[in-house]
Amino acid sequence: MSEAEALEKIEKARRARRGRFSLNEERITLNHGAGGKASSVLVEGLFAEAFGMGVLEDAARLPQDLVLTTDSYVVDPIFFPGGDIGSLAVHGTLNDLATSGAEPLALSLGVILEEGFPLADLRRIVQSAADACRSEEVRIVTGDTKVVPRGKCDRIYLNTTGVGLIRHAHQLSLGAARPGDSVLISGPIGDHGITVLVARGDLHLDLELVSDSAPVTRLARALVEGLEELHCLKDPTRGGVATSLNEIAAASGVAVALEEDALPIRPPVAGACELLGIDPLHVACEGRLLAIMPSYLAEKALDIARTFEPRAALIGTILEKPEGTVFLRTRLGATRVLDMLAGAPLPRIC
Repeated sequence: MSEAEALEKIEKARRARRGRFSLNEERITLNHGAGGKASSVLVEGLFAEAFGMGVLEDAARLPQDLVLTTDSYVVDPIFFPGGDIGSLAVHGTLNDLATSGAEPLALSLGVILEEGFPLADLRRIVQSAADACRSEEVRIVTGDTKVVPRGKCDRIYLNTTGVGLIRHAHQLSLGAARPGDSVLISGPIGDHGITVLVARGDLHLDLELVSDSAPVTRLARALVEGLEELHCLKDPTRGGVATSLNEIAAASGVAVALEEDALPIRPPVAGACELLGIDPLHVACEGRLLAIMPSYLAEKALDIARTFEPRAALIGTILEKPEGTVFLRTRLGATRVLDMLAGAPLPRIC
């Protein structure tokens, strides 16, 4: 079968699936918080409809080029190789600002604590968040603390809100990808999700792997300043690279073709995913970004990205059709659809 025939079959399958997912459950499930299809249905079908929201970006652009973003963190375990819930919360919010093209100005921090939570652990988390802010020269300037009775929450939950300022002319958006564009990933895929899963101790795996939790602010700034044209930046957190690219494909009305041979996936991540029967492209990253730019700037973008992470890679191309679809060209010459994450194979990873 030619790729054109395969794409036609993909388009027919996509049309057949349209409308299958709707908000018709009676109760919230873990799937609604996993960052995949159920999350999208919940947010778009309930919150976005009620509040009159349009395209759901990771941050909202306000008047006078201000940007606002907010996120909550419920990771389990709260300490993991390469980070903890404190630094993760700061990195996540800074990264949402950075991929919107904004320079961070200030953060807020909300803390919900369970009665009996060890003060030593709280000190460690607060210091980690402070260190993460200090490294990026941004401050937490306000916040809130609540304590709930024992058993009413799981140890500690954090919420961070960030304000940033756009200082450039690029019009970055999930809906700005164009046919012919190139897709870049800034480093290896899936490190965070697999690290957190292994840290729980359920798999009894001995992997030399740490979370990729880190700020992408400097890389985002370098791409914004170094490229004449840039269409989209996105950090592939919950739901992974595949879900993020599906959001871009749907918002832009394009297709995304990925090359399996180009994907940077560390062997421990690939092995753990194979053991668990999950796709690395559905596993969360917390220190990576996807960048979409015209193809004539792809190599320049790659050179910039590799000054931060040598394993940055160009992994795919934006096509005109089939609209709203992401697919993978495999090493065997086949074509496989990459849909949004279904279910919650890795709960509580961010």
